[in-house]
Amino acid sequence: MTGKLFRNFQNHCRAVVTASLATALLLIAAVSSPPVKAAEDAKGFYLLGSNGPVANIVPPPGTYLVNYKYYYGGDASADPARSVLANDLGRFELDVDVDVRADFFLEVPAFFWVAPRKLLNGRYGFALLTPVGYQDISADASALATLTLADGRSFQRGQNFGINDDTFSFGDPLILSFIGWDRGNWHWRLASLTNIPIGADDDENVANMGFNRWGTDLHGGFTWLDPNIGLEVSATAGFTFNGRNPDTDYKTGTEFHVEYALMKHFSKSFSAGLVGFHYQQVTGDSGDGANLGDFKGRATALGPSLNFNTQIRKIPVSTSLRWYHEVDVKNRLEGDSVYLQTTVPLGPLFQR
Repeated sequence: MTGKLFRNFQNHCRAVVTASLATALLLIAAVSSPPVKAAEDAKGFYLLGSNGPVANIVPPPGTYLVNYKYYYGGDASADPARSVLANDLGRFELDVDVDVRADFFLEVPAFFWVAPRKLLNGRYGFALLTPVGYQDISADASALATLTLADGRSFQRGQNFGINDDTFSFGDPLILSFIGWDRGNWHWRLASLTNIPIGADDDENVANMGFNRWGTDLHGGFTWLDPNIGLEVSATAGFTFNGRNPDTDYKTGTEFHVEYALMKHFSKSFSAGLVGFHYQQVTGDSGDGANLGDFKGRATALGPSLNFNTQIRKIPVSTSLRWYHEVDVKNRLEGDSVYLQTTVPLGPLFQR
């Protein structure tokens, strides 16, 4: 294709680009990301798998709205299950055999802005993510010795009991800053995501939408997109640095994550391919609240991705659907996550 056709191709992919960037934002917005099992309460504010196709192409200057939906369902047993119920089991948690089921539903209206001018010859901007969602956590447990739970209930050896908690509330808002560059088929992006601990959180509950800790995720990556053959390769890697929860004296260790996508763009309106991620906790949990020790976790996931670009009254609309199935999991929940996001640039709406 000629350079002009390449530019046209990018324009038609703009919605997808927008969605992916927002994903990166949201990603983190993963306001209640259940996948990170080795972290406190089995949650991490960086949502694994958020950076997918064309994630590292910064969209044109303007303001964008992303309606982002996320579901995660997973199970755990033994120590990973005990870590989810640490507040309920209290100091007797090691005297319980537990199986846990967790379901998370998350929606994140995200607004992000790309500046009209460049910085360091790159396009930059900021985003605000305001997550709200529902969590349901249930457990079947069996006492391995006589014990009394944190809520005062007592059980004899061999006695079975259940624990259940759910919540529907706002999570911690997140602020994302990013900058990106382009050169031919290559695109690069650097980003920083900060978790602001003002969401709903109660250390006596199992299910919480907030984290009650500050945190920052630093990540960067590339997207290589050749419009001549419709092939795309994207990869993003980063580290999550967690602050200490002052109420529980629990400090989640530093987490590493890498996400990738291999896509085929069949037309200007449709692409499909594979996405995946790998997660590895590189430093252990610490503090008086870390009853299970450093408890490092890891996981790998793989699944399909479908992206659609349409126009509604000349307004570009992008929809992205991705599914991740987790394998090779240690010290965390193991399950599946699904992402559905719709992206709309707000500029055309205001110009009508």
